[in-house]
Amino acid sequence: MEDVSFRINRGDKIGLVGRNGAGKTTMTKVLAGQTLPADGEVTRSGSIGYLPQDPKVEDMTQSARDRIFSARNLAGVVSRMRRTQEEMASEDESVRAKALRRYDRLEAEFIAGGGYAAESEAATITHNLDLPDRVLDQPLSTLSGGQRRRVELARILFQGADTMLLDEPTNHLDADSIEWLREFLRTYSGGLLVISHDVALMELVVNKVLYLDAMRCVVDEYNMDWKHYLAQREQDEARRKRERANAQKKAGALMAQAEKMRAKATKAVAAQQMIKRAERLMREVEPEQAQDRVAAIRFPAPAPCGKTPLRAQGLSKSYGSLEIFTNVDLAIDRGSRVVVLGLNGAGKTTLLRMLAGVSAPDSGEVQPGHGLKLGYFAQEHDTLDGNRTVLENMRTAAPDLQDTQVRTILGSFLFSGDDVAKPAGVLSGGEKTRLALATLVASSANVLLLDEPTNNLDPASREEILNALKTYEGAIVMVSHDEGAVEALNPERVLMLPDAVEDHWSQEYQDLISLA
Repeated sequence: MEDVSFRINRGDKIGLVGRNGAGKTTMTKVLAGQTLPADGEVTRSGSIGYLPQDPKVEDMTQSARDRIFSARNLAGVVSRMRRTQEEMASEDESVRAKALRRYDRLEAEFIAGGGYAAESEAATITHNLDLPDRVLDQPLSTLSGGQRRRVELARILFQGADTMLLDEPTNHLDADSIEWLREFLRTYSGGLLVISHDVALMELVVNKVLYLDAMRCVVDEYNMDWKHYLAQREQDEARRKRERANAQKKAGALMAQAEKMRAKATKAVAAQQMIKRAERLMREVEPEQAQDRVAAIRFPAPAPCGKTPLRAQGLSKSYGSLEIFTNVDLAIDRGSRVVVLGLNGAGKTTLLRMLAGVSAPDSGEVQPGHGLKLGYFAQEHDTLDGNRTVLENMRTAAPDLQDTQVRTILGSFLFSGDDVAKPAGVLSGGEKTRLALATLVASSANVLLLDEPTNNLDPASREEILNALKTYEGAIVMVSHDEGAVEALNPERVLMLPDAVEDHWSQEYQDLISLA
């Protein structure tokens, strides 16, 4: 993109759209000040709240509550107040007296910073994002990836910034939380720029659209709501197509006439001028929008294995005094399909990490069967090395494949040319998802462990993945909030966490997916 200029004013609700890889995430990073533009400048006034697709927090020992309150610099005083309250219950009278005096000072500081009103506001946000007190009191290091991202979203919403930049804010939210967030953003009075594949959110919230056209290398600005934008963009594409057809017709006529005139020396100069006019006509017309490329995903035949390639017995996990789940038994037979359901924080991601050998259980064991070849898709893309390039990550995943085979697979996932030399760490969420899936395709795995595999994908790429899952012949254990993904999986069994209840799949469980 070159010479891109726009403003985000108070009250603007801007939807930033474009195909995967067009640069949406990069643009939000530039606006937030995390990445510098190659040219030009970003002028910021007022506070900015930025939610990236993959938030990184340096201090993972702090509690979720302190992380949220840090948005208004209240974390320290809240933490000291809680410790002081504990001392106020001491049996030692002198300790109680000192704690009472200290608490008065801390409470005055807390009230001066917005205090109890801010605490009430934070409680409303965390309640609607399904972050109960038991989660808020835990260190960030003990939370699942979905819980940590909801903590970051709560922090940004609580910050009350003048402008919010939100990259896929509905990821890891259940149906009730998504509905609440849509209404929160609709009534938000500041400036907003949002990237989202949630069409209902875009329809309800957006009053302006920025379309990143990767082919034309421009950003089209539409000062209208989502439905009117879709209609207007379709009209714009039709107009460009007509203009190009007319220009091609005129240029063709000029070229044909020039060819006839070139044979005569007296008309050679005029013929050359006609050719230049034809070339100028084609240069001035905007190129026709090409069909967005979609990843062509197909899982190869899985490697041969025994009847039960993966088994788990008596798995348990706790974080301190908080029990996540206990005594989980699971047998994954060749070609079987299992979906793991449970509320956020029930341990779904933790279980998949144990099955993948990434995390160890507190008790119980994971038993690999004959010929087991695992493929693990991590919710947070933990299987990718952010410091290594796209090509290097693929070579690690498939050391036995020749370079041309590796590049062919990457090409089917829309990584070609200079794209394969990018460090994985700079990729957008959608691109990381495509790369992680490409490594699975290259692995010939006979058991796939998939943790939210459709997150961050555009609708067309998501559809490709679902079709690939339908035809895959190996076993799959999947965690997903995506009803369509579970429907495509067509599971035989369901494992409910944290109770470790296993049952045959029935349509009754379908209704639990979005709620979970």
